[in-house]
Amino acid sequence: MRSSSYFAMPTRALLPARTLLVLALTAIAVPTAHAADAPATNAADTHAVTPTTPAAKPYMGWSSWSMQSSKYPGLNPDGDYSYLTEANVLKQTDALAAKLKKYGYEYVNIDAGWWMDKTWKSGFDGYGRQKPDPVRFPSGMKAVADRIHAKGLKAGIYLPAGLEKGAYGDGKTPVWNAGGCTTGDIVYDDLRTTNGWDSAYKLDFAKPCTSKYIDSQARLIADWGYDFLKLDGVGPGSGKSGDQYDNVADVAAWHRAIADTGRPIHLELSWSLDIGHAADWKKYSQGWRVDTDVECYCNTLVSWENSVDDRWDDTPAWTRHAGPGGWNDLDSLDVGNGQMDGLTKAERQSYATLWAIAKSPLYTGDDLTRLDPYGLSLLTNREVIALNQGPNPPAHPVTPSDPQQVWASKNPDGTYTVALFNLADAPAAVTADWTALGFTGKASVRDLWNHENLGTYRNKVTQALPAHGSRLFTVTPRGTALTYTGYEAESAANTLAGNASVADCSACSNGKKVGNLYLGGKLTFNDVTVARAGTYQIKISYISGDARSVDVSANGGGATRHKLPATGDWGTVASVYVPVTLRAGANTITFDSGTDGYAPDLDRIDVPKS
Repeated sequence: MRSSSYFAMPTRALLPARTLLVLALTAIAVPTAHAADAPATNAADTHAVTPTTPAAKPYMGWSSWSMQSSKYPGLNPDGDYSYLTEANVLKQTDALAAKLKKYGYEYVNIDAGWWMDKTWKSGFDGYGRQKPDPVRFPSGMKAVADRIHAKGLKAGIYLPAGLEKGAYGDGKTPVWNAGGCTTGDIVYDDLRTTNGWDSAYKLDFAKPCTSKYIDSQARLIADWGYDFLKLDGVGPGSGKSGDQYDNVADVAAWHRAIADTGRPIHLELSWSLDIGHAADWKKYSQGWRVDTDVECYCNTLVSWENSVDDRWDDTPAWTRHAGPGGWNDLDSLDVGNGQMDGLTKAERQSYATLWAIAKSPLYTGDDLTRLDPYGLSLLTNREVIALNQGPNPPAHPVTPSDPQQVWASKNPDGTYTVALFNLADAPAAVTADWTALGFTGKASVRDLWNHENLGTYRNKVTQALPAHGSRLFTVTPRGTALTYTGYEAESAANTLAGNASVADCSACSNGKKVGNLYLGGKLTFNDVTVARAGTYQIKISYISGDARSVDVSANGGGATRHKLPATGDWGTVASVYVPVTLRAGANTITFDSGTDGYAPDLDRIDVPKS
């Protein structure tokens, strides 16, 4: 059959308006399926299926998108996004096998465009399923998967959510193995669009034929031998809101369809997903993107400002959702190619550090055939990889989202993972205070990037860091656990001012919180008592659906403004530590939104007794 095909937008981020206009006008006639792309069969794949625990740890590998999307000289000589070809995928496969496989990297993931020609015109088989472009992938997708498997690696593939417009045809395209069902039977009658680019019609899962279409796609990629599927443009999220962009039913259908194939296929969701549906993403997939694209769509692969540095703000709200079975995906880790990455050495190390401690999948978008020595050392540091792949939980900020940050996690063996970040544009010192980890006294410190034991530090470790620099340590406590005195925000002993008021909070320590701290709202904790004068790391427990700032002061003195990371919603409590200088005896500690600001809701503070 022949049908009209609408362009499926190749990038997962916003493109220049001129590019969007050109791409949106692209359309082709879709030819009948070639014999090589005939309906899938149930014949056993030559790559044996071994039952495994899905996503027991973050996956590691390579993805094609960063090089496809870059304007770096020579990467896409035949036009934008032209890098994606069978030859280039196999070249990267060989390099991954030779250089990175022994460190745990195993997935070779083919991203958007494998069913499109170099002008981004789409091709579909006779059943409305994506068909590999014969120029990009002359051997077909199964042959490519077989070549990847022959290297002892796993093969990944990409699809967008919904029924692509070009697959719809006139609504009479048959659905494979679904007796009498056509594409007109699986979408809404008004042909409402969906996914992050409105490049597809929304599937109507109230219709009995619709799941059959997802089954046919899953069967096809399973029979081709793929081990991984990235489902892109998924909502809620991806920059869109509204019922037509809610693809939870699609994800659930894919989850079931993959299970029905009998082949273990890792399902990864993209991009910038709505945290309000975290429970759905966790139920139906093994990973989910938490942010926009890391690529800059410029003459390098990425840049610090667009959008590597966003992750320090956007990751904390998601931290509690990551664990065996499903992980927060921070996107490609492009630290291996030096000049082509578009980053300083300090930025490359900080980038890799955050990905490692957040337990993000470690998949690079670099050209593996030309890794520089420093990049190779970042990608193959066994201690850092072990931290990412081991049983320790994801790290989270223990200090506010200020330019100098400390992230940490307590590991099952009693040690702590501690990362220091200087996100400022100038050098600065960063201090990790042991009291922010819950103990005081001595601790031994090991530098993971440099494989070096730094010795014993008392009460804290301070490092001078370059702009956008970092250090990554394992800290082993040798001191004593701290005890605290807690002060509830809603206590009658406190003073409220402005709009501040007490409200119910089921997640809070005493079932209450103080909220409405905005436009001059203040909360003052009275009679905060310590035995000795000094600077104390005060633990602030708070609730905030987005990152918000608050001025903190003691005893009527000068205030310090801190931005507290989002907790993900207005029903989740998180905590950070801020330094407050107190005098011996009774003190007041004030949290002030400022006359034009909005502060988080406050649950309580905890003050160390020593």
